Amino acid sequence: MKLKQILVLTIITAFMFSCGEDKKDTTTASEKVEINKDFDYNVEQFADIKVLRYQIPGWENLTLKEQKLVYYLTQAGLSGRDIMWNMNYRHNLKIRKALESVYANYDGDKNADDWKAFEVYLKRVWFSNGIHHHYSNDKIKPEFSSEYLKDLLAKTNKTLEGEAFDVIFNDKDAKKVNLTKDVDNVLLSAVNFYGPDVTSADVENFYKKKVSPNPEKPLSYGLNSQLVKVDGVLTERVYKSGGLYGSAIDEIVKWLELAKGVAENKAQGDALGLLIQYYKTGDLQTWDDYNVAWTAATDGNIDYINSFIEVYNDPAGYRGSYEGIVQIKDFDMSEKMSVLSENAQWFEDNSPLMDAHKKDSVVGVTYKVVNVAGEAGDASPSTPIGVNLPNANWIRAAVGSKSVSLGNIINAYNNAGSTGRLKEFVHDDEEYELEEKYGQIADKLHTALHEVIGHASGQLNPGVGETKETLKKYASTLEEGRADLVGLYYLYNPKLQELGLVDDWKSVGKAAYDGYIRNGLMTQLIRLNLGDDVEEAHMVNRQWVSAWAFEKGKADNVIEKVTRDGKTYFNINDYEKLHELFGQLLRETQRIKSEGDYKAVEDLVEGYGVKVDQAIHAEVLERNKQFTSAPYSGFVNPVLVAEKNDKGEITKVKVKQPNTFEGQMMRYSKDYGFLPTEN
Repeated sequence: MKLKQILVLTIITAFMFSCGEDKKDTTTASEKVEINKDFDYNVEQFADIKVLRYQIPGWENLTLKEQKLVYYLTQAGLSGRDIMWNMNYRHNLKIRKALESVYANYDGDKNADDWKAFEVYLKRVWFSNGIHHHYSNDKIKPEFSSEYLKDLLAKTNKTLEGEAFDVIFNDKDAKKVNLTKDVDNVLLSAVNFYGPDVTSADVENFYKKKVSPNPEKPLSYGLNSQLVKVDGVLTERVYKSGGLYGSAIDEIVKWLELAKGVAENKAQGDALGLLIQYYKTGDLQTWDDYNVAWTAATDGNIDYINSFIEVYNDPAGYRGSYEGIVQIKDFDMSEKMSVLSENAQWFEDNSPLMDAHKKDSVVGVTYKVVNVAGEAGDASPSTPIGVNLPNANWIRAAVGSKSVSLGNIINAYNNAGSTGRLKEFVHDDEEYELEEKYGQIADKLHTALHEVIGHASGQLNPGVGETKETLKKYASTLEEGRADLVGLYYLYNPKLQELGLVDDWKSVGKAAYDGYIRNGLMTQLIRLNLGDDVEEAHMVNRQWVSAWAFEKGKADNVIEKVTRDGKTYFNINDYEKLHELFGQLLRETQRIKSEGDYKAVEDLVEGYGVKVDQAIHAEVLERNKQFTSAPYSGFVNPVLVAEKNDKGEITKVKVKQPNTFEGQMMRYSKDYGFLPTEN
């Protein structure tokens, strides 16, 4: 499960899951590595996007072998970049290559408003890995005419015709992922996981017939394939060497084999070997074998995420998006936070879940704070800030999981500059002061609790299918909300102070609750156009958690809606009762998951998480106009440069920072463009 950044207003909300403490050496816990205080995190801003940089603290303290491992893994991740573009929409690669050709070769008036609009459109497409917005899923609207683009194409001798040209300007394929109630979500989603004539019923019926060899260890059917109709017959096109995306996968494999050769230990090398085998064969049993081996391989300084993993982009919840993240362990912060995984059983035993839904033995939960060295695919430019994998429930129960918090990414968010929005949306000085003093530690702990305790907690009832089958399109938002609720429930608990994680648990809990409610009911609406529903899984879960708690607490005035000088605020009057409400909702969300109660999750999500109070939305947008900082942020990656001797052997890997966003995007297209425009 991936924890996306919430709302990059830096300090607008206590629920940014951030830490911002200096990171330590990646090879010893005793030698401190300072982050460069003068580092310029900001690259540029356009439309609703801010592009940032991040540092890799401790890089110089890695051994040459470790640097090689990071370099090879990073190259492997980038080699699959085009896969994500094609997954997002069938015409994305053709459109991108045409627009990039215009950008590189046009020598006309670059001060004209139309050209500037073209540049912004291209940058937005780069940022979203396609023509649909990375968060809202709406098609990005160009602020120039089709005639202007035709003129640019003609002047640069580039061709873009037919549907690939028309779709930039028309209303076709308007949503990458359409989760609207009472429509055919598969048929009306533009994401390229399904053929254009495949329906939701087709998908459901196709996978009903799939039976895992061992029902206790269900295979992740559909994870690494495209489902299409060939002569009217449903057929899977599997992602593998020699199959769909084979030319890019062969490049990934090439770099993974080099990485395997410099693995830190046998367990890590064996896991890489299984990942290579999976890419070569597309065999889902090998995928499970790999995840078991990868989860158990916890020693070493370097780790990674690579393959077709998260299913948020699939309206049916089967198909994994390609992503790659390369990580260097932050020993000091990981050691401080390991107390959570060591006490995972206590949290499970003391949760408000029904006894039948609690795990008797929480196994193999590892938690690390890491520094990212490179990201690709669905993790870039818009990046998660925390990840818990693997996603298979049976592996979590039998083997465990790995949870990571991306420390240097969070640090970059925290140091990129304040927007000043916090004062606009807090109810009073007390709320502001709580956020200023305790907000970052609250965020850091919520990330850890969400990933380590939240995703690892609870169990399905015997005989209940995987959540993608029982809860369908609501599975992702239910799981993210459930993990949020675990974190919220324990953030207001003296156990955190007993474990030495906080000095004042009540103040930390209050800051966390203030920030969550403020964001869930108001500030995240900055990301939506007036009149839009909430659709992205994480935004939906934050709204249904907050709105449910607000409604259920009305009788006791737990959360008060305050109007002052024509502005709306939400003020928490009773933190104790809000804590109880979060516990009640946690119990219910686990029941829904454990029992596979589709009607209940539909009522919860549609009733509280999708529709927006239009008056409040209009007000929030108006109040936000005074701030110029963009609501979304993402990153360029540091450039790892391998220096070689006369024999072609790597002698050192240097870290360089890119100067511009467009420079990195154009270089990526040139160096990692391994797919044809049609797949």
